[in-house]
Amino acid sequence: MSIFSRIFRVGQAEAHAAIDKLEDPIKMTEQGIRDLKKDLQESMNSLAEVKGIAIRTRREAENKKKLAADYERKAMLLLQKMQNGELEPADAERLAGEALGQKEQNAAESIRLAQEAERHENMSSQLQANVNKIKSNVTTYENDLVTLRARSKTANATKKINKQLANIDSSGTIAMLEKMKNKVEEDESLAIAYGEMASVDKRVDDEIDAALTSGSGVPASKSLAELKAKMGIS
Repeated sequence: MSIFSRIFRVGQAEAHAAIDKLEDPIKMTEQGIRDLKKDLQESMNSLAEVKGIAIRTRREAENKKKLAADYERKAMLLLQKMQNGELEPADAERLAGEALGQKEQNAAESIRLAQEAERHENMSSQLQANVNKIKSNVTTYENDLVTLRARSKTANATKKINKQLANIDSSGTIAMLEKMKNKVEEDESLAIAYGEMASVDKRVDDEIDAALTSGSGVPASKSLAELKAKMGIS
């Protein structure tokens, strides 16, 4: 592998790492939900339009069917008038034929419109399924987002605490506290030792005084006079 290829791959890896750091899963999920809601709105608009076309087409098909039946009824009335002598046979048959032509034309148009309405209704059903799926996904993702936010807060709090604990340990604060603890314990031990020494000195003085003032021994004033005489002190 050439040096340039290696440099390119390293740069590419660093670029991906930088992008990963910039990606916030919560913000990305929120944007995804916004995109889904936008798609949902567009799908619902399309669904409404297709449903409207299907309804209108179905209504037109029914109207054409009724119109065909009405032309057939008119043709029958014309023939009845001819039969009753109210119309000339030639006129009655001509008009009845025109009515039947309109009947066939409207009947064919009714069938065509009914087929078109069925296609629109099928498309409407497919769009409705897509809308329901998007709605379900939006609900699922919104619930996931609530959970993700809670988990993110917990993770950040835990990370912050652990980071603080790591910083305390790495900065030597714990070691410094241990050193202070040892120093305090040492000072306490010295205080106790000095106290015991003071008690010992006091006990010795008390014993000396007790011995000097004891009735069984030599009185302190006589001993002092003897000591002065021995030293040549008047």
